Amino acid sequence: MPIEQSTRNDSIVDVLELVLDKGVVIAGDIKVNIADVELLTIKIRLIVASVDKAKEIGMDWWESDPFLNSQAARKEVEDENRELKERLERLENSMSNDRRQIGEDSK
Repeated sequence: MPIEQSTRNDSIVDVLELVLDKGVVIAGDIKVNIADVELLTIKIRLIVASVDKAKEIGMDWWESDPFLNSQAARKEVEDENRELKERLERLENSMSNDRRQIGEDSK
């Protein structure tokens, strides 16, 4: 009995290129029940796609995640600094007004 050989030369690179180009979604739920009482539900969603394909379908969360994007982290720190400066300014103004009020009351 002769051994048949495949004439297709699909390599792992070709398969990976196809998957990244088109994208693959894997979805599943894990539920833990005891005596018909649901104790835990874990929803798992996984998408494997190229960055370009992900952006094309509206997924770009990594661009604003400060743990994955240094510019997002910098913006987060700048926003926090601005808010802290505003709070400090309000507190200083409040204390200054209180001191003036105490000075006027003591006269």
